[in-house]
Amino acid sequence: MANNRKIAEQLIDAIGGKDNIKSVAHCATRLRLMVHDQEAIDQETVEDIEKVKGAYYNSGQYQVIFGTGTVNQIYAQFEKLGIAEVSTDDQKQEMKQQGNWFQRLIRTFGDVFVPIIPVLVATGLFMGLRGLFMQEEILAWFGLTPETIPENFLLFTEVLTDTAFAFLPALIAWSAFRVFGGSPVIGIVLGLMLVNPALPNAWAVAEGVADPIVFFGFLEVSGYQASVLPAFIAGFLGAKLEKTIRKRVPESLDLIVTPFLTLFIMIVLALFAIGPVFSALESAVMSAVLYLLDIPFGISGLVIGFFHQLIVITGVHHIFNFLEVQLLNQLGANPFNAIITTAIAAQGAAALAVGLKTREKKLKALALPSSFSAFLGITEPAIFGVNLRYGKPFIMGLVGGAAGGFFASLVGLAGTGMAITVIPGTLLYLDGQILLYLAANGIAIAVAFVLTWLFGYSDKEKKQIEEA
Repeated sequence: MANNRKIAEQLIDAIGGKDNIKSVAHCATRLRLMVHDQEAIDQETVEDIEKVKGAYYNSGQYQVIFGTGTVNQIYAQFEKLGIAEVSTDDQKQEMKQQGNWFQRLIRTFGDVFVPIIPVLVATGLFMGLRGLFMQEEILAWFGLTPETIPENFLLFTEVLTDTAFAFLPALIAWSAFRVFGGSPVIGIVLGLMLVNPALPNAWAVAEGVADPIVFFGFLEVSGYQASVLPAFIAGFLGAKLEKTIRKRVPESLDLIVTPFLTLFIMIVLALFAIGPVFSALESAVMSAVLYLLDIPFGISGLVIGFFHQLIVITGVHHIFNFLEVQLLNQLGANPFNAIITTAIAAQGAAALAVGLKTREKKLKALALPSSFSAFLGITEPAIFGVNLRYGKPFIMGLVGGAAGGFFASLVGLAGTGMAITVIPGTLLYLDGQILLYLAANGIAIAVAFVLTWLFGYSDKEKKQIEEA
């Protein structure tokens, strides 16, 4: 504990002292600081501090990488030193003014989708476990066959695997209202209206077993069980509308009038305007994604596996959450997860090669834990602390990701969920795909490790880079 306090004090001094720090927050791996003067930061001193695995300035934040667990302890020391006086929400509000419009848009997508990812992860795990237990070999252990499985058991598994996606618009609208300053309870009710059983089920309409309701003789309306964008846009506009109405309604009438008008106006707009328009846009985006994923001979995996981690370092990778949710909605599987997990594993392998090859104790102590973090699905410590710092290991990791992605695409590998990869991601491939999953990651790891060991790193090159 005392050591963490010393690290916090050293970091504060290297950043320019308490007076240069506006606020501090943290995510899973990084301490995120808002500073008054970027020029006051002593970058070299920061990177030499014990436990620091890298640091960089991005979109108005100075981000110091400590890794999972450690970052929480360092943040706690900042709080004790009286630094964390500005809330994370306040910092987010300030960050919204930082960066270009595209970066702000992607951050907003992240703010809306990140809170609902845990339930989607849980749903994916339920799907994987159902796939495991539905295999004939496993059923035979219990004296069952696919034809003799009790109907009640199947119904129970459907409750576990279908609920989150059936009511996904409600989760998205709730989160959007929360992010954009509305009342989350109004958001969740608006989202539930979009999937109300009184509307024809979207999946049933798509399969041709139900007909949409026709309004005005030409406008077809059904539920939005399989949609993301309509709920996102409805949540955004609904939160803005609620705040506008609340400013104009007398306080004595606010409790009755504001939610009534917000829900009435927004459900009309959502069903008759927002839904049809943004469902069409959503379909166009997904058609493009599916076209890319369907490119034959493993080419799609080759391209995505190579470029994914390049996109991660730009900080705009949250857009993939939207795409993965849609893939799971439409296909019931996630081929994108199968490809990007190899890209993540490859960066971990490159950092592992550096850690095993170097004779410098500080780099070894940095690279080995960073590689393990990557194998758990978090690559920032490996990328920013090791691979990108020395250049070639990062490139070798990209090549390894391309090789693994090529294989994953070639064999049609697809996960049952999203948001977990590499070692935790094995739980998404228990439906008979586990050997292919291990093979894809094994290829990525082997290629990245061997290339980094042979051509990607040497202590001599490291000294040349640091002296340049």
